[in-house]
Parts: sequence; structure tokens; C-alpha cells
Amino acid sequence: MTIPSSLRLLGAGACVALLLASCGKAEKAQPAGKVALDTVEQRVSYGIGYNMGSGIAQQGGFTPDQAAIMAGIADGLAHAKTRCAESDIQAAFTTLQQRLSTAAAETGAKQLAAGTAFLQKNKARAGVTTTASGLQYEVMKHGAGRKAKSTDTVVVRYHGTLIDGTVFDSSVERGETAEFPVTGVIPGWIEALQLMSAGDKFKLFIPATLGYGPRAAGKIPPNSTLIFEVELVQIK
Repeated sequence: MTIPSSLRLLGAGACVALLLASCGKAEKAQPAGKVALDTVEQRVSYGIGYNMGSGIAQQGGFTPDQAAIMAGIADGLAHAKTRCAESDIQAAFTTLQQRLSTAAAETGAKQLAAGTAFLQKNKARAGVTTTASGLQYEVMKHGAGRKAKSTDTVVVRYHGTLIDGTVFDSSVERGETAEFPVTGVIPGWIEALQLMSAGDKFKLFIPATLGYGPRAAGKIPPNSTLIFEVELVQIK
């Protein structure tokens, strides 16, 4: 299962490029025009840039300056001296980290409160079972296969949303299945899978403590309650 990765820290090169914006901000550059991508070196270079850009785009709490990013990359490749003092760059790192930490704490508190209220109401619905850990599940379809064990590898289809309906990951939407060890995912999944038999389809309501906790993960804010529809297709 491709569980969304936790919020990645910016790579050092990307951070330096971004924070050069604080040392005389340039106008934002437009996306690059047509470039040759014929050789291995060109494709690898493009891949590095694309991955860097994707990582930066996932960050919250600031607006990237494309011109500064490109300047930082160019200066780094040329082994040129940074355009502002390294102490200024480090101070910018610290300021940004404090800003992100504050924003994450505020978001996490709101998500935790909303998730707690949701689960409290949800557990009273007919058909919803709540386990000792706080995991809630609803059986959508019964299968005829054996139950999964912690040592098994499973094949599943799944659709994951936040409590507001935002889709953050879905093998169903991609038209594919996912295969992984039972113990290779978040705690809520590990527990739920061992309650399921091959062919079962459950709807899971996973509190933050059994999900990603106070960490943000891709489209998942910190302290989020997660909802998954999971079909256990096969146990290997």
C-alpha cells in the first residue's frame, strides 16, 4: 500500500536556493521552456529538478521564489559563493522552521478536536464496532477466506479520505491493487487487517493515535482522523 509519506524536509540545495530569496528577492521565473531530454544525463538532471520541485511544492507555510531557487542551483553547480552570508541563510532556516512548527501545532489542535468529535458521534452508529485501541470499523462485505495474520503479505484495494471527504490516497481511483506486509503500514491498518478475512471489505475510522499522530503526511494534516474503505483481495 502506498501510504502517503510524511512531510519531507527540504533538501539542503533546495533550502539554500529558496532562502536566497531573503537576500534580495528576484521576480518569480516562469516554468522552463522546451529542453532536450535525449541523453541519460539530461533525463537524470530533469528528474533531480522535478523531484526537488515536487518536494518544495508539498511544503506549506511559505511561497517558493522560483528565481531564487534557480539562482541557488546555478551558484551551487558553479561552486560560487553564496549571495548572502551563511549566517543569514541559517537565520532564515530557523525562522521558517519556527513558522512551520507553529502552523503545524495550530492545525494539529484543530484536527484533533474535529477528529475526536467525529469518532465520538460515529461510534454510536449502528454497525460500527470500536476496539480497545479506539479503532472503529464497519463491515461492508463478508468474504469466505481465512483471516490475515501479522506474518502475512496482503493484496488490497483501498480508498482513503479525511473526515471532510478529502481524498488523500486511493488505489481504487488508480485502478490498481496494492501489496504489502501486514506489519508494514500504520497501526490502525495493522490491527484492522488481522480482523479481516480474504474477501472482506471494511470501512475503517482510524484515530490520529493509530495513524500518523502529530506528523503531517503529504495531503494528511497533523493529528488527522483517517477513513479508509479497504477490500482484502488476497492473503499471500
